[in-house]
Amino acid sequence: MPKIVKSAPVQTVITTFEMTPGTCQDLLEALTDAYAEFISKQPGFIAAGLHVNDAQTRIANYSQWRRREDFLAMLRTAEMRERNRRLNEMCKSFEPVMYEVAETFDAG
Repeated sequence: MPKIVKSAPVQTVITTFEMTPGTCQDLLEALTDAYAEFISKQPGFIAAGLHVNDAQTRIANYSQWRRREDFLAMLRTAEMRERNRRLNEMCKSFEPVMYEVAETFDAG
């Protein structure tokens, strides 16, 4: 499970996928399979979460990596390039963006 901490030395990647409600479940299954079978086993992977909006038109993926280079190396593998081609066929668009945690807040 991702832990969001401002001082954590991790690379955060948030990817948003846009799709139709008719392809949401297929895309979610493909992403789940990608994490279970490949991404989670890559060097530098820490944790990830998948989120689906109520209308099933967007999936948000939050992932954490030890280093930016680890995430980029995973993207460059032949396996992930092929998976990304299949994911792209199921959605209108997707965009991974790297972020640094600027602030966090807790109740209390």
